[in-house]
Amino acid sequence: MMVLAGPGSGKTTVITNRVKYLVQERGVEPGSILVITFTKAAATEMKQRFTSLMEGRRLPVSFGTFHAVFFSILKHAYRYDAGNIVREEQRVRIVRELIDQHHVDVEDEAEFTRSILSEISMVKGEMMNLEHYYSKNCSEEIFKKLYQGYEDALLNKGLLDFDDMLVMCYELFVQRKDILAAWQQKYRFILIDEFQDINRVQYEIVKMLAKPEDNLFIVGDDDQSIYRFRGAKPEIMLGFTKDYPQAKQTLLGINYRSTATIVDAAGRLIVHNKTRYPKEIHAVQGEGRPVATTVWPDAQAETRGIVEELLDYTKMGYHMSDIAVLYRTNMEPRLLMERLMEYNIPFQMRDELPNLYDHWITQDILAYIRIAGDESAKHRQARRAEVLRIINRPKRYVNREALEGQVISWDAVKSWYQDKAWMVERIEQLEYDLAMIGKLAPVAAVNYIRKAVGYDDYLREYAEYRRMKPEELLEMADQLQESAAGYKTMDAWFTHMKEYGDQLKQQAQNRKERDLDCVSLMTMHSAKGLEFPVVYILDANERVTPHHRAVLDTDLEEERRMFYVAMTRAKERLHVCYTKERYGKVQDRSRFIDEYLGTGRTL
Repeated sequence: MMVLAGPGSGKTTVITNRVKYLVQERGVEPGSILVITFTKAAATEMKQRFTSLMEGRRLPVSFGTFHAVFFSILKHAYRYDAGNIVREEQRVRIVRELIDQHHVDVEDEAEFTRSILSEISMVKGEMMNLEHYYSKNCSEEIFKKLYQGYEDALLNKGLLDFDDMLVMCYELFVQRKDILAAWQQKYRFILIDEFQDINRVQYEIVKMLAKPEDNLFIVGDDDQSIYRFRGAKPEIMLGFTKDYPQAKQTLLGINYRSTATIVDAAGRLIVHNKTRYPKEIHAVQGEGRPVATTVWPDAQAETRGIVEELLDYTKMGYHMSDIAVLYRTNMEPRLLMERLMEYNIPFQMRDELPNLYDHWITQDILAYIRIAGDESAKHRQARRAEVLRIINRPKRYVNREALEGQVISWDAVKSWYQDKAWMVERIEQLEYDLAMIGKLAPVAAVNYIRKAVGYDDYLREYAEYRRMKPEELLEMADQLQESAAGYKTMDAWFTHMKEYGDQLKQQAQNRKERDLDCVSLMTMHSAKGLEFPVVYILDANERVTPHHRAVLDTDLEEERRMFYVAMTRAKERLHVCYTKERYGKVQDRSRFIDEYLGTGRTL
């Protein structure tokens, strides 16, 4: 049976009551029931809800994540224990060592490592042939070396990662029909939550495990499938009735969470997706206030406006913890965070936010500024570490050997190149640029480094090498320039950077405490499964949401599903905000706004 469960339709209630029904009404042995979820938290909650339904009786129904269930199967077959599971820091270390070993030249090693690990996971989860895989982050030759090196390292250490658990379980079932038969007899009734998030290898194992009776009860919403980057495929759910033509199908079409205006607006948006099951979702909470769609002149005005509205909400009797601000990527909330800090409004971040000021692009630009502002620079000298960072960004073809000692004298560098007039000219140009930067206010200095020194051109070149869109790197520089615009002096700006870094560390502490009365800030991905009386969607602009990387129809449909998830988190009030301008450039509002308004045009 397939249960299509719209947002706020009570799918946990359905699953737990279904298990109760199987045990009490149909006399099913509790030990033969398996409930699979995607997160440990969901499995724990499901188990608790079921236990309270059974009035505290603890029955041996198995509740667990895909990984927990499949690992327990491997434990029985291969005698694995928790010590065989590779830790995240070990995975990172393995890839970093391989990057060094193969002399892969990347500026953003942490980011690159994360992307490569994500790609390795995708290849395994999709059961792809490496020969036919085209890497998004580096050449195919390098990716194959990193992939193979990573696999060899795990093998040598007797370790397996989460994807291996799935692949090995699949292989075990294919090769050992006796072991498969034993598990089929144990788990005769299988219920799966959030089925829209399933990937290829998980589905293949479930199909084998459910045979011969095929007692599969799946619950999910194809409109809320937003994890394609992890290998989740809504197409699997859409093809379920082809794989199981005898399967019953039902819709949980009542939204118990949100008001009718929110449910209707979200419905007008999602019908623009072609690859989906059509659904009629109705609200029971009454009409409610219209969705507030607000345009702001720029990001500064947007964050100021939101903060003032948050304070108004508290005057109306709402708690700060009733409010969430959602955004497409964790690049967006920095300005809002700075504004909340300014107003002393407590906030909590669900995701770890990378510090803009720690990013390698920021560090490059700040190195120029520090050299220019350094007292020693006035004597035509600078610290070697800073100089090494910027000397060939953009390329000046200066040899490291020309930079002798811990303090670099520009006269000494020119002397090293005395027989190459064009190199002396380049050093003189750099001296001139540094002198200019030293006289400028923060925002003008950043702009000068980007345009006059040619740092933006260097970023474009690097983006091409890394198979990235230049905008992804240029946006970092835009963000830094936007930050610099708020400060008249370098000292004030550097002080702000320190305070902001301290706040992020504080947020890392706060994430461990869930009961704080503060505004929640999170990505659309992280908001899935949550609900709040008041929700703000930040920066509903084209190229932000839908993201500029979304080019294909499948990408755009995923982006629309993400916006749908964000909208349906709101119970009473939904605010969608967009700006006319960002980083000095005119912005278009998101097509998703016109879709839910039903206007069919973009302002």
